[in-house]
Amino acid sequence: MGERNRLTVEYILEKKRKQQKITMLTAYDYPVASIIDKAGIDIILVGDSLANVVLGLELTREIGMGEMLHHAKAVNRAVEHALLVGDMPYGSYHKGRQNAVKNAQRFIKEAGCNAIKIEWFAKCLDVAQSIVAAGIPVMGHVGLTPQTADRFGGMKVHGKDAKSAKKIIQYAKGLEQAGCFSIVLECIPDRIAQIITEELTIPTIGIGAGVHCDGQVLVSYDLLGLFDRFHPKFAKEYVDLKYVIFKAVSRYREDVLEERFPTREHSFTIKEEEIKKLKG
Repeated sequence: MGERNRLTVEYILEKKRKQQKITMLTAYDYPVASIIDKAGIDIILVGDSLANVVLGLELTREIGMGEMLHHAKAVNRAVEHALLVGDMPYGSYHKGRQNAVKNAQRFIKEAGCNAIKIEWFAKCLDVAQSIVAAGIPVMGHVGLTPQTADRFGGMKVHGKDAKSAKKIIQYAKGLEQAGCFSIVLECIPDRIAQIITEELTIPTIGIGAGVHCDGQVLVSYDLLGLFDRFHPKFAKEYVDLKYVIFKAVSRYREDVLEERFPTREHSFTIKEEEIKKLKG
């Protein structure tokens, strides 16, 4: 595997202090994680968006610890430099602090992650404090929380009025006080994200939260054009790999049908005398 020299939580905190932007992407498998890591991304998140973009499920809460740990292990084998964060799936941190700590430890001990992420819920602060107390760095997540989005009106922007915006600000401050080292701000107005970013001493990582966050995160399959079930407004497609892959597969099919593949270049040979011996 070679020697690893991964970025640390302190490095991420220092980037905020130096007003340097933080980059973060999701990864779910070895080859893509390896590319993302080599490109110099600061944080790689094994996101529960795995449910949607890789497994074809409708809701992120349809997967559990088994699937998340399986994919986190694969990503861990590839990542040499980025801080690796495991996304705690729905139900893995909602059933009491002891259970939450146990599951968080599995991401660290079994999957090789450096930190975990949890979405806001009613007892989030207690859970965050307990996991931090167990020596595990925690990334919080407020605003749109996909694991419970259907209970709060679906996948929509949060904090568009003063009352709801105030709650999100309070949640973010609470997570900082609970010991989180960073917070994802998802689908909130850019001005609200700016307020949170200016008032917190820990980094904010935006996704659909505007340019004023300390860093940005995207689902890698959105960036690469590999997922077309829906296209979030906040996502930017940098390349259409769907088309690239489709064209490659189509060329392969045509080559096989027309006997242009495999050629001698792709084949193995045997000496003629061995064929004669075989037939004799």
